[in-house]
Amino acid sequence: MGYRLREMDGAHNFAQELKLDVLSRTVPPEMVQAALQAEGAVTQRARKLTVEAAVYVLIAMNLYPHLSMGDVVAKIAQGLRYIWPDPEIPVATASALTYRRAQVGARPVVTLFHQVCRPLATAQTKGAFLFGLRVMAIDGTTEDVPDTPANAAIFGRHHSQRGASAFPQVRGVYLIECGTHAIVDAGFWPCHTSERVGGRRLLRSIKAGMLALWDCGFHEYDLLVGVRQRRAHALGRLPAHVKPQRVRTLADGSYLAYLYPADYQRRKRGERVLVRIIAYTITDPALVGYGELHRLVTTLLNPVLAPALALACAYHERWESELVIDELDTHQRLAARTLRSLTPVGVIQELYALLIAHYAVRALMHEAALQAQMDPDRLSFVGALRVLHNAIPEFQMTAPDHLPLLYRRLLRDIAAKRLPPRRLRVNPRVVKRKMSNFRLKRPEHFHPPRLHGSFCDRLALVI
Repeated sequence: MGYRLREMDGAHNFAQELKLDVLSRTVPPEMVQAALQAEGAVTQRARKLTVEAAVYVLIAMNLYPHLSMGDVVAKIAQGLRYIWPDPEIPVATASALTYRRAQVGARPVVTLFHQVCRPLATAQTKGAFLFGLRVMAIDGTTEDVPDTPANAAIFGRHHSQRGASAFPQVRGVYLIECGTHAIVDAGFWPCHTSERVGGRRLLRSIKAGMLALWDCGFHEYDLLVGVRQRRAHALGRLPAHVKPQRVRTLADGSYLAYLYPADYQRRKRGERVLVRIIAYTITDPALVGYGELHRLVTTLLNPVLAPALALACAYHERWESELVIDELDTHQRLAARTLRSLTPVGVIQELYALLIAHYAVRALMHEAALQAQMDPDRLSFVGALRVLHNAIPEFQMTAPDHLPLLYRRLLRDIAAKRLPPRRLRVNPRVVKRKMSNFRLKRPEHFHPPRLHGSFCDRLALVI
């Protein structure tokens, strides 16, 4: 038996029915309305686009990065228009969306992100826990934003001997659940902000029973102490300049040591934290880092419960966070282009909507993996995105009592998009294109002269 079409009558309001029904389990309408009300972004008049629908468009524009804003609105209205009693019902234009985006602002989207995005893994999730701890990772990246005076003033741009960067950039720091690739907290700052600032801010979402991983760029005394104060554990790489005070060597070759804060007055007061240091090297010359000494610092002090070799291998689970950033930039946002928003408020609004969209896809993938009894890492993110693209109009057109059947089919379709087994790979940290033969763009090039007439008026034949 096929699926029955949803029946609509003239009493419904098109703008109020415009939702992303396929994501309703992850981003329910009630939660969207609550976030808008909490930040005072509700309006009385629905018009062609409600503020609730504008939030769904913000999420959807990060599922359709190749479409213009007007086409995104048309895409998520496609299924609803098909079943609507009036076949000539108009769809909101890009200008209407711009107006509503300004009304919504950034705060409701940030609030919605914090309400929606929570750790996904359960006891049944494969590969999400280690030593009984939920494996998390803190990592950061920078995103190019449109080159407008407002964005440049707020976010800044990097400078080098060759001049300023092509675009202003925003610094993002994420807290990621490694087993499910779910981003459960995030913050965005001007590009010159240290990643450690973002790492400390994300301590708010570190909970008891977590194991937080981070690279040496995040190493900081206060971050280690903050994790332990929240009854969680940490595992990170120790920078070469940090010299811990050795206490004693353990049976597996690791050793206990004291770390001290950088501030002299705090050290003088006797502040210190007991940690465990694990030193290892890579023995295969084909791998990056071969022959180098790597030192890990962890708050897991018992070598019986957490052996040194197991921790050294576990640290490289941190690279799951790099895969998440790749999902966001390469496959979801198509990072060859900048973000869309021309104002700082729009940039923050767009970034948090991007994270909500990514989380919604990952939540579906996690549910599909549980249903198929497999590791979520084995499912294709790109495959899930394509399945979701096809499902958005289908969920709008299907009768409510048939939606559970359609949802189960959706999960089966996502579970069928599987990746081949992971192989050991090596990727040197290099770029293909370093320089350009063109001259560098400078301030005088931002305001070219205004021309009048035609191009042909400026031609003269040479005889």
